[in-house]
Amino acid sequence: MDSIDLKIINVLKENSRVTTSEISKNVNLSIPAVAERIRKMEQGCIIEKYTIKVNRDKINYKLLVFIFVNIDKTENVEEFRKKIVQHCSVLECHHVAGEYDYLLKVLVEDTKALEYFLSNILKKIKGVLKSNTIITLSSLKEDINI
Repeated sequence: MDSIDLKIINVLKENSRVTTSEISKNVNLSIPAVAERIRKMEQGCIIEKYTIKVNRDKINYKLLVFIFVNIDKTENVEEFRKKIVQHCSVLECHHVAGEYDYLLKVLVEDTKALEYFLSNILKKIKGVLKSNTIITLSSLKEDINI
């Protein structure tokens, strides 16, 4: 990867639907050269996915929370991992160092949906010992990627 590849990635991060023609103008390369670089980054798993950023408020998902989770025993970790990533409300799941074992980023419609998620999904997964939920009041910066 070189500086041109990074420029291509930055253009795609701003708008993943941008044409190779537009990218070529930004990076001063021919359209076939840009297309080939993109293809190589896709094949090399540098570019893993093209996606969109949805305005959560406009689709009535207004409550973004972070939940720290502790698992009681090592033998319950794999089941937790398999089950927690299946839920569409879980946007991210990170194994972390420190007081807690996992950090979840969860998006739900409202407090009622959060209560349901905590009581009927998270706490019913075998091995979940405790959790600590932090409600986001507002987001000042939220990038999808580097």
